[in-house]
Amino acid sequence: MSSKRMSDLPFVEGVSAGIVTWILGYVLAYLIVAPDIRESSINRLVDAFDGAPATYEMVGWVFYNAHFVDTVFQSVPLLGSTASTYIGGEDGFTTLLYLIPVGLLVAAGLALARYQGSTTPTRGMLVGVTAVPGYLLLSIAGVFLFEVNALGASGAPDLLPAIGLAGIAYPLVFAGAGGALGGFLEQRE
Repeated sequence: MSSKRMSDLPFVEGVSAGIVTWILGYVLAYLIVAPDIRESSINRLVDAFDGAPATYEMVGWVFYNAHFVDTVFQSVPLLGSTASTYIGGEDGFTTLLYLIPVGLLVAAGLALARYQGSTTPTRGMLVGVTAVPGYLLLSIAGVFLFEVNALGASGAPDLLPAIGLAGIAYPLVFAGAGGALGGFLEQRE
């Protein structure tokens, strides 16, 4: 592909779509699991020892878990350091949470490709993956935003999988697939 064709990719729109998609995914996860997390024993324990509930952070753990990124706990008294998947929660959350990032990223790639008028699946895929930088940026920032510290222990999404899986692989595969689908649909019209 020539550099001219690469230079006319919608990078600003793609980065914006990646950011909006990540935020929408978190908001949807929050709407689904926050009521259960607010009442969870681990949230009450953090509130008791830290003085503030950790609802938004723990929803972040669930959101990352929906990308197959574990939550890492460090220096936990009697347990040491460990990794855990929090998608199940204490009583179990719906596995529908796994579809949130997939569906939103496919929709973002599709919307970008249709907006750009991509006429081939290849072009649509390239347009769709312009969402990666925005999604990656918030995937990295979220690791630090969703860290919980209490009694010398901490819990946060695992940084390297957050970058590789949530930040790069998910938007690359699913926004790219949505973009390819958008190019295919445009080609058929």
